[in-house]
Parts: sequence; C-alpha cells; structure tokens
Amino acid sequence: MKRIVLFLGTNIAVLVVLAVVLRVFGIDSYLEAEGGLNLQALLVFSAVIGFSGAFISLAISKMVAKWQTKARVIDQPRNATESWLLNTVQRQAREAGIKTPEVAIYDAPEPNAFATGPSRNNSLVAVSTGLLQGMRQNEVEAVLGHEVAHVANGDMVTMTLLQGVLNTFVIFISRVIGYVVDRVVLKNDRGHGIGFFVTSIIAQILLGILASMVVMWFSRRREFSADSGGARLAGRENMIAALERLKSWQQQPSQLPEAVQAFGIRGGLPTGMRKLFMSHPPLEARIEALRNQR
Repeated sequence: MKRIVLFLGTNIAVLVVLAVVLRVFGIDSYLEAEGGLNLQALLVFSAVIGFSGAFISLAISKMVAKWQTKARVIDQPRNATESWLLNTVQRQAREAGIKTPEVAIYDAPEPNAFATGPSRNNSLVAVSTGLLQGMRQNEVEAVLGHEVAHVANGDMVTMTLLQGVLNTFVIFISRVIGYVVDRVVLKNDRGHGIGFFVTSIIAQILLGILASMVVMWFSRRREFSADSGGARLAGRENMIAALERLKSWQQQPSQLPEAVQAFGIRGGLPTGMRKLFMSHPPLEARIEALRNQR
C-alpha cells in the first residue's frame, strides 16, 4: 500500500509541477487566448483516461491470464508434482512475506512461467508443462522463486502505475501539439479542425512508441531484481542453472499471450532496434549479474 501511495503521490506532484510550469511561462494563457484550450481540464481528462485502462487491465489480469493460457489452478493436488509445487510456493511466499498466490499449470511445450494479479496478496503463479518436463526440480524451484519475487516486489502494480502515468502524458502532450499545429500553423480559428485530429493521432502514436520504450526499460530492470529474489528464495546456483537451461530455448519466440509475456521467466532473443522494446534483458546479462552478486 505504501508503494502505491508513494507512486501516486509522486506522479500527482509531477502533474501539478507541469501545470505550474505552463502557468509560469504563460503557455496556458497563450493557448487559452488562442481559442480556449483548458489545460487543467485536459490534464484531468488525460489522467482519467490514462489510468482507467491501466487499472482495469490490472484488475482483470488474473482472470484474463487463466483464460488465455487455459491454466488449471491446483486446488487439490492430483499427484506428487502438484503437491510439491503447491508446498514450494507456499514456503517461498511465507519467506517473502506475502499471501500464497494461486498456483496453476498450463499446457505448453516451452519451459516458461509467469506471475500476475492485482496485488501482492491476490496473485497467480503459473508454470508450463514444458517447464516441469524440461527442468530439474531445483531449477523449477528457482523459477518459482523468481515469480514469487515479482509478486513480493509489487511489479504488477508498479508497471500498471507507470503505464498509467505515461498514458496520461501521451494523451495530454499529443493534444497540446495537435492544438498548436491546428491554431498556429494552419491558422484555424473555429473549434478543432482536421489538423488538430490528424496531428493529435500522429503525435499520440509517436509518443506512445516512446512510452513503450520507457515501460520496457523498466521491465528489463525489474527482471534483474526478480532474479535476485529467486536466488534468495531458492539459491543463487539454482537460479543460474535455471537461466542456463532457458538459453537453449532463447531462439524460440515465447508462446505466452501478450498480456502476460512481460511477467514470464524468459523473453525472446533481442536483436537490433527490437532490444529497446524487449521486456526481458538477455539471459547472458542476467546470468552475469547473478554471478557478480555479493
């Protein structure tokens, strides 16, 4: 809860500072004089739209993940493997200081796992059948520790808040740019002309791409943190062994649905400009970071 309050407080402060800067430099007065663009109202509108989609996605994330992967939640273990999975996640969650996530298995040949959910105490950890078949038990334990660490770090909530803030600024700035082009460049003085709508759409697309780069940069940073958490919960050598095992699959694209790809244990193989849009850093870099950990 403290993380949410601090993050929201920080970003509300950013919005306030932006409004003050616009006022100090007279930008808001100029735009209002040019036709009545209400920047304060636009800020509120942008924040409502920007955060609404992000929080709705977070609220339904667990339900959507189960539906898209057809994951089966382990309520009553059917065999020794399921009992071990449930007991391991329960132990790791207790050590991490969180409520035990739901534990599920989904059918997929690739070794992968993911965590999702609206909060640290309302989450889901799911593993693929390929992971259970292709990894040793100590490696699976490390993967589970990695996912539990994601939950304990509040990564799902933090990513949602970051996305909401960036959405807010993308919507706000794109409309300001569209307004300036429409009124100053195209000299339209009657409402919003075609220049406003076209420019706003183009600006929103370009700014959205930049925002995605920021979100993916943060996503890559939190993978290192989750690896470190997995090492604490299951042992550093086990975490390294699990990542080494995943290297044999790194040429294969992840089969996880896009909604949960960022929270899987592995990503694709980054090449060229795609590196800026990857949710996971290279496995070699993650392994090196663990080996250098004190």
